[in-house]
Amino acid sequence: MNRRSRLHVPRVPARPGEAPDFSYVDLSPAGAVARPDVNARARDISFLAVELVRVLDDNGEALGPWHPHLDVHELQLGLRHMLLTRVFDDRMQRTQRQGRISFYMRSLGEEAVSVAQAMALRPGDMLFPSYRNQGVNIVRGRPLVDLMCQLLSNTRDMCKGRQLPVMYHWVAGNIFSISGNLATQFPQAVGWAMAAAIKGEDHIAASWIGEGSSAEADFHHALLFASVYQAPVILNVVNNQWAISTFQGFAGGEQRSFAARGPGYGIAGIRVDGNDFLAVYAVTQWAAERARTGAGPTLIELVTYRASAHSTSDDPARYRPKDDFDRWPLGDPIARLKQHLIRLGEWSEQRHLALSAELEELVAANWKEAVTYGMLNEGPRLNPDLMFDDVFKELPPHLQRQREQMRAEIAKKD
Repeated sequence: MNRRSRLHVPRVPARPGEAPDFSYVDLSPAGAVARPDVNARARDISFLAVELVRVLDDNGEALGPWHPHLDVHELQLGLRHMLLTRVFDDRMQRTQRQGRISFYMRSLGEEAVSVAQAMALRPGDMLFPSYRNQGVNIVRGRPLVDLMCQLLSNTRDMCKGRQLPVMYHWVAGNIFSISGNLATQFPQAVGWAMAAAIKGEDHIAASWIGEGSSAEADFHHALLFASVYQAPVILNVVNNQWAISTFQGFAGGEQRSFAARGPGYGIAGIRVDGNDFLAVYAVTQWAAERARTGAGPTLIELVTYRASAHSTSDDPARYRPKDDFDRWPLGDPIARLKQHLIRLGEWSEQRHLALSAELEELVAANWKEAVTYGMLNEGPRLNPDLMFDDVFKELPPHLQRQREQMRAEIAKKD
């Protein structure tokens, strides 16, 4: 009998109107995965790319060898950072819907990824984030006014009106500029890490992309260079299950985990529950120590869920069930850490409500200040001369002429 090959099309587990189905997600019990020595060879710890590191169980109890044993203050600070990220996101989402900013991208359901990882790293480590990592700015102390002004493209905009909203950067905070071109930050992070090693520094680099971006060539270039030169870098794939409207199976997640691509390059790969603050912190700390001690790079797959739309230009109800996040088996990262603190006797519903109200007031006050520097449809506005800056050391004659022509036209209107 003659057989003909058939094209395989990845299956989407559930579409609008259907019941959410997460049976495809491979889970491990909390506390069940072994924690190898940080200097273990990548070939000897390939099980980490298959299992799922979890610390918090369904009752909020911390279990197993990955338990980082953080003090209560650190746990409460992590909860505050995550909650502030969510309150900030919610306010900016509403602001966009009111037409006061042009575009926004929330990190709803993914707050532990940025917050726990940034807290586990050192201030001198260089971060190369993606567009859903606003939590790293919050952890490192970036004033909310600065983030808001970038969204408004006003006179205090860090990008001087040249970047799409949410494309932040912060030199003083060691946060590299976000790019709208997907995955460019991966090889950049590897290059920075290689330079740090050449200079004999103990700083490392960390970068984030979504699982959809792992289909980009830059992903593979980064892994190859990181492997060959044993660059002190952490490469994070945030598997939130959806790239805009495309299910993670179309990026290759249906065949094997994204973390499993690490061992193929001779790099340690590890899957972690991205909604478990303690597990994310512990895995990041382990990978950072591994990089700092010369044991090489780590590819981390953070298994989480994009609870909201991809951006304010997206409607997820067109491609997945409306109630899918309510059924996500790994829950809500903020609710889980709150439950853990309550179990320890170090938090309560009343304190949580009070903190939420405090952060709402904080965000509102920052917004009130941010708009004084200008809005989309109201002044003050950026100086048009800025468009001629920051490209050439010395402005070429033809651009000098254009600048003078512009100034003359502006003078006529005034």
